Amino acid sequence: MSLSEYMKAYKSGKKEYQTRLLKGLHPTVEVLDELLPTRGTLSEVPLGLVQIPMDQIVGTKTKSRSSAFAHNFMPILRENTEFAYKWSRLSDSHEQEGIREPIKAYEYMNRFYVEEGNKRVSVMKHYNVAYTPGTVVRIIPKKTEETENRIYFEFLDFYEAAHMNNIWFSKVGSFPKLQKMVGKQEKEPWTEEERRDFNSAYTRFTTAFQSQNKNQLSVLPGDAFLALLSLYGYAEIRDIGISELKKLIADSWEEFELLEEEKEIDLKMDPAKEKPSIFSRFLPLNETKLKIAFLYDKTPASSAWTYAHELGRQHLEECFADAVETLVFENVTEQTVEEVMEEAIRAGCNLIFTTTPVFVTASVKAAIANPDVRILSCSLNTSHRYIRTYYARMYEAKFLMGALAGLSTEKDRIVYLADYPIYGEIANINAFALGVRMVNPKAKVYLEWFTRKGADPDGYIRQSEADYVSGKDMVIPEANSRMFGVYRKEGTDFANLAMPVWHWGRFYEQLIQTIFDGTWKYDDAPEGTKAINYWWGMSAEVVDVICSGSLPEGTRQLTELLKETIRLGIFHPFTGTFYDQEGVLRGREGDSLSPEEIITMDWLAENIEGEIPDLEELEESFRPVVLQQGLPRKKKEDKS
Repeated sequence: MSLSEYMKAYKSGKKEYQTRLLKGLHPTVEVLDELLPTRGTLSEVPLGLVQIPMDQIVGTKTKSRSSAFAHNFMPILRENTEFAYKWSRLSDSHEQEGIREPIKAYEYMNRFYVEEGNKRVSVMKHYNVAYTPGTVVRIIPKKTEETENRIYFEFLDFYEAAHMNNIWFSKVGSFPKLQKMVGKQEKEPWTEEERRDFNSAYTRFTTAFQSQNKNQLSVLPGDAFLALLSLYGYAEIRDIGISELKKLIADSWEEFELLEEEKEIDLKMDPAKEKPSIFSRFLPLNETKLKIAFLYDKTPASSAWTYAHELGRQHLEECFADAVETLVFENVTEQTVEEVMEEAIRAGCNLIFTTTPVFVTASVKAAIANPDVRILSCSLNTSHRYIRTYYARMYEAKFLMGALAGLSTEKDRIVYLADYPIYGEIANINAFALGVRMVNPKAKVYLEWFTRKGADPDGYIRQSEADYVSGKDMVIPEANSRMFGVYRKEGTDFANLAMPVWHWGRFYEQLIQTIFDGTWKYDDAPEGTKAINYWWGMSAEVVDVICSGSLPEGTRQLTELLKETIRLGIFHPFTGTFYDQEGVLRGREGDSLSPEEIITMDWLAENIEGEIPDLEELEESFRPVVLQQGLPRKKKEDKS
């Protein structure tokens, strides 16, 4: 029997022990009995024989077993001890035939604590064994709202379906997302073959990811793996070889760096302040002519959203007639978008706008493959480093329109017809309701969704007995309809008060100007690893409200005054004290909500009657946008 392997492990253990001591960290392995809460309900569930990932074995069950090991489970007792003798015999046994006897362990929060077999674990960790069999008892904590606890209970559902414990995430919602990414319904069981294929793919990924992680990112392999699946899909990652996988990981590395950022999205609330010279309107010497592709999921004749972007494209061509050329691709689908983007790039396009959130993933993939092409996607709260995203602060206009409706209503009942329950739309709804409340505290806003199954807006308006409606922002010219903006509806009688304007032309003009005057590149400084989202509003003239000429003079003057205070930043729609439908205080006197709080709203103001629909309540054709940009909401039965 040789002590040589023990001495190697001992040196590793002493180094770990001393390093952690110098950093003020606990130097030995964790002790489960010291981690368990002294109060609260815990339950135990025997799992039977389990394949335990070695890197998830972090400690011992009791304190008496912990003092022989450093935090990395390497031994720290001298070589002349009985412990060292037994460790060395286990080492010889492992080299000759492998250690096969299962250990006994407890699992708590998907970490494992050894009850019997500590020296076996130490030996196997020394030899870099990946898994060990163990008879495991799971300790389940009380359910709380803490992030790690919520992730763990999502893991329990995943484990029930997949019987796998080798992947972990840092964000709530990741386990359900993984289940969906591999083509499974919630809690749908996995077959043995599916488990084997997944473990093979994930093992290849973690090996390749960790080998390239030279800068020691703190990102969990599970988070990075899920990010890669979101870009390329599970089927592609599952079936590619290790060399191709390494290339995808290297090409996507900035996406993994972005996961490490505390602030994932760098919001640009206004255009760069530098005023360009008159000569910057012409093609600068250091910039080739811009050939710009616009990708639409519908046509301007069939979609008001597409029509608004088409007006923006035409405005752009008028502003930069000598420096810009544009191409249009209509009726692009999720299935064809990658092919269309390749076509645009082959045609020489060096700037691409994708005008729907559904195209975000394809945009990122194209940007990774074509680093010299600038790609922007019209979406909000989308965190990707390789592309920039853009949207408008429409809630500012909605607040003004709510105030107009509140002033005008005689029945104190106003209908709000919404489209997608996605980031940004909830802020629009709440801003409208707060605008109503500011001028008419008695009025109620009745919320209905165009996208809900069986939606009947006309019927809902009649049933609610409202006299004013906030409808679609705008309509296509061929529609020959006046049911847009805020309008009064009495039987067949219509009268429009005002309509919001998405002035994409002003956005595109100012953004292109940043390229020509050289300020585009400075948005990356100094960090260079944050996702950039342009979220401009009235101050950048990309959002506005057009009022009817029939409005009373006083009402029109009040609207213009409010508009000007918002534009100058003097007044903020989400300022002061206000509550949600459940009576929870959402705004405090003297404070304004932050951009992040506005973007991620998942609640409705107290003067709103209605609710935010779940994905299953929406028509099938509207779900892709919600899947991409929808709010992570709790199940309704959990809200009670």
